[in-house]
Amino acid sequence: MTQKKTESASEAPVRYDCSKCPGYCCSYPRIEVKAKDVARLAKHFGITPAQAERRFTRLYAKDERILKHQKDTVYETICRFFDTDERRCTIYEARPTVCRGYPDGPKCGYYDFLKFERKHQGDPDFIPSA
Repeated sequence: MTQKKTESASEAPVRYDCSKCPGYCCSYPRIEVKAKDVARLAKHFGITPAQAERRFTRLYAKDERILKHQKDTVYETICRFFDTDERRCTIYEARPTVCRGYPDGPKCGYYDFLKFERKHQGDPDFIPSA
């Protein structure tokens, strides 16, 4: 996911850079999608909402639909729309509402952690693992 948030005069400056992250937020097991998100995906791919729902999502609970995942070498699984080679979102303009709002502020806790670890490991590409 490429960080494209803009700063207004009343907002604090953004203190993270998604282009330097391996996609942590995209590895969340539950990336919720609402009907309007499915419609946005359908329009993006030129298919019907029903086709988009079947192809890209799965039912998690009776009232919660989530994006399907794919295998990933960094986080085990990751959003099906994440390019695992480039470590970027492939549907950024059509991404779900929950993705559009993340991290909901000028800071990202994971990015802060990642910067700290990379500095102390002396490796600008270090990715902490379990």
